[in-house]
Amino acid sequence: MAEGTWLEPLGQGLAVCVSRDHGFGADAFLLAGFAGGKPGDRAADLGSGCGILTVLLYKMYQCKEIYGLEIQKPAVEQFLATVSASGLEGRVFPVEGDLRRLPASLAPGSFDLVVCNPPYYPPASGKVSGDSARRTARSETEVSLADICAAASYLLRWGGKFCLVHKPERLTDTACALREAGMEPKRLRFVQNRPDTAPSLFLIEGCRGGKPGVDIQPPLLLQTDTGAPTGELNVIYFRDQEV
Repeated sequence: MAEGTWLEPLGQGLAVCVSRDHGFGADAFLLAGFAGGKPGDRAADLGSGCGILTVLLYKMYQCKEIYGLEIQKPAVEQFLATVSASGLEGRVFPVEGDLRRLPASLAPGSFDLVVCNPPYYPPASGKVSGDSARRTARSETEVSLADICAAASYLLRWGGKFCLVHKPERLTDTACALREAGMEPKRLRFVQNRPDTAPSLFLIEGCRGGKPGVDIQPPLLLQTDTGAPTGELNVIYFRDQEV
């Protein structure tokens, strides 16, 4: 592995190669738990970074093939190390490229599931990082929400699902971008620390070619009244397996 990188174990012989610039947070686990999947699915992760979502999709659902598209070369190198450390050759495929110009290896209409943990902040929001790697990951300086939704729609088969996580203040933008790309919002779930706190994130699923009508699911609560992790969060983090 490259200098400045290390392995974060996920259990069951799986690990993710991370660095200061390319790591992962709780939102990756929340999105993977929301997305669902089946053993026969072909899945793709747009903006895969170190490869955390692809490993989680494999661990949670045993998806048949999982492709991860990433534009930043250092992150792709970490992703390759992730695949090697986890023994996922032939199941998980890192792809270096720009989602605005999708490479030929990602054929149109060939995926059952697409996921994305997108940049949260518009470029003019005042939250733009001075670090190039973090700026690309956190702010829409390289790709827009519309670009991401258009790429997902291009990759999905008719009836395929696109799942992403975002900030509550971007809900209208996200729903509009999904519909404009030919994907109808079908599931929506807010993430809250406790029942009495405002949502910090939302999880949404769009269906390519779906009919109007959205299922607003009960919020995903992260903490109990005592501040302990909820049972659902423990399942998402595989803590129940540790017990």
